[in-house]
Amino acid sequence: MLRRSTTLHNTVRVILVLAVLIVAAGVIIDRDTNEFTLQTAVGQTNDTPQTPEDFLHLERANRAFIDLVARTRPAVVQITTETQRQRRQMSPEREEQFRDFFGDEFFRRFFREQDPRQRTLPNPGPVSGVGSGVIVSDDGYILTNNHVIEGSDEITVTLASGKKYAAELVGRDAAGSEVSGTDLALLKVDAEGLPTLPFGDSDQLEVGEWVIAIGTPLGFSQTVTRGIVSAKERSEDFSGIKYANFIQTDAPINRGNSGGALINIRGELVGINTAIVTGGFSMGNIGIGFAVPSKMAQQVLPQLIKHGKVERGWLGIRMRNVEQDLAEKLNFDTPRGAFVLQVSKGSPADKGGIQRSDVIVEFNGETIRDTNHLMHVVAATEVGKSVEVIVLRGDDKEKRLTVKLGKRTEEVIAKLNAEAEMAMMASAGTGVELNRDEQQEAFFGLHVQNLTPAIAERYGYASDEKGVVVTRVESGSTAEKKGIVPGSLIQEMEWTSIDDLESYSRLVEQFTNENKKQGLLYVKSPNRQGGGYVTIKVDTLDR
Repeated sequence: MLRRSTTLHNTVRVILVLAVLIVAAGVIIDRDTNEFTLQTAVGQTNDTPQTPEDFLHLERANRAFIDLVARTRPAVVQITTETQRQRRQMSPEREEQFRDFFGDEFFRRFFREQDPRQRTLPNPGPVSGVGSGVIVSDDGYILTNNHVIEGSDEITVTLASGKKYAAELVGRDAAGSEVSGTDLALLKVDAEGLPTLPFGDSDQLEVGEWVIAIGTPLGFSQTVTRGIVSAKERSEDFSGIKYANFIQTDAPINRGNSGGALINIRGELVGINTAIVTGGFSMGNIGIGFAVPSKMAQQVLPQLIKHGKVERGWLGIRMRNVEQDLAEKLNFDTPRGAFVLQVSKGSPADKGGIQRSDVIVEFNGETIRDTNHLMHVVAATEVGKSVEVIVLRGDDKEKRLTVKLGKRTEEVIAKLNAEAEMAMMASAGTGVELNRDEQQEAFFGLHVQNLTPAIAERYGYASDEKGVVVTRVESGSTAEKKGIVPGSLIQEMEWTSIDDLESYSRLVEQFTNENKKQGLLYVKSPNRQGGGYVTIKVDTLDR
């Protein structure tokens, strides 16, 4: 026992000595060599001594944030809503339950002996809600979220000073439909000389930039939090919010912050706080919040004042992003633009000359990054305005088109969707084995033959369809990896229409002579998956 006690005592002494050395000198582990290196902490401190100037810089930064909040907070308001709930009719079954539980006397007093046909449950009273808003003009216009005030009967605005105003709903851009979707609303109070927040340019925000959120989270008015811009141009669809193109921030945002301000260090409004993501059982902030960019708010504000709603431009196309393989084919340094999958008949795009398989690279003077970008710039463009659209048609043939934008409505969207559905239905098939006579020698790993009326009928293609039908797909080929199956109908190669096996063979020969490394096909599927463009790299066996 004595030996064990002595050993334990010595071990403790060694640990204490090591702890003192670590504190006094500092221990650094070199991860590359797995060695311990001792450095003198005192020596390091002496190399970079603290000076009064260091504390002065910290104090200046601290004071700058305090002044920023003091300057901007008065323009952020608390919004309180009240909604009267409707009385509910009591069913006979429910009435019997009440009588059995409380007795006839209580029931008569409780409902004051109403006519049995008119008996209702007691008035449950109003429902209250709390959110935030931002004063954007000194004569009383206030931006907030539509979900803060939606369905309310009374809206009250409380200023930072505590003064209250009854607010009128001027206009809203509700989420959840095909034609609207920023979830912004505009209120008006009868006041003059109010403090305001100037709009900043949200496009100029940089990831990592400091921002401040001010609002009424969980009923705590004038709450200030700080964070950074975590990401930009988030297009996630929160409760049908289609056009927000969110700014993501880790500045703590909770319920009640909705409609409040996201502010940059210059004291400018760069976003309207709108949504949060929660995790697990938590309903509070986990560092993932989203704000509608100020530039988008500025775009909808004049329409909300003038019309009470937002009208959006409409092009009339279905599209997808330009993927890496197509970008390489078009000699793009990086993927960009929007690839046109479908043009609605009679739409502005159709009238303006945009065609299926065009790549839209510029719209109204703005270089298009992707489909989300194009959707937003089209929606933000005035209805009826004629704009220049630059497209790439074929390998690299640039075309400048003029398109007069239409108005985005539920009807035109339904028409576009119906046309897409019809195209999918037309490409349905039955899986019947093909006749393999007179087939083209394999290219792209595909064996094809003429589309006959009998084959068209079996695979669900329209009687007037053109193209060649796939009879076999080489195992391990790029075509197989791209999902092309027997029965698929090839209708274009390199933006050139294919009528039959003869025209297909000419295109294959031309493609081979030009020594191209990948080709673009338009393929319809026989299994109700619709049609689409497929970029296929040429296999070695095709050479």
